[in-house]
Amino acid sequence: MFSPDADPLDDFAPSGPFGILVMAMIGPAGQEGHESFDFMVCTPEWFSSSMREEIKIGLHHLFVREFSYARLDRFVRDYCKSCGEEATWHALAKKIGRLGKWEFEDYVPYTEPPIMW
Repeated sequence: MFSPDADPLDDFAPSGPFGILVMAMIGPAGQEGHESFDFMVCTPEWFSSSMREEIKIGLHHLFVREFSYARLDRFVRDYCKSCGEEATWHALAKKIGRLGKWEFEDYVPYTEPPIMW
């Protein structure tokens, strides 16, 4: 896991309310490669203070009282394990995508448009 907002993430030590983007690089066990699952880790106070709308969907947010890299790492690993086994990486990645936005979440392969004369 890493964060463009806190580098290195395991040294992040906020002194008050915070919200940071975390990118978890996860891939199928025993295979090469990984894909990004992105989520905000934030305190409820930061989330409340950053709201500009009256209603906001909390998708891909993890709420914490205080930041601990070790607890976050354990939570993400346990969450991935709790997703169980699937027949394909795509099916498993969709489940993991409930935690963080999967980089291929809304991907649609490009198809050549028909040629019109």
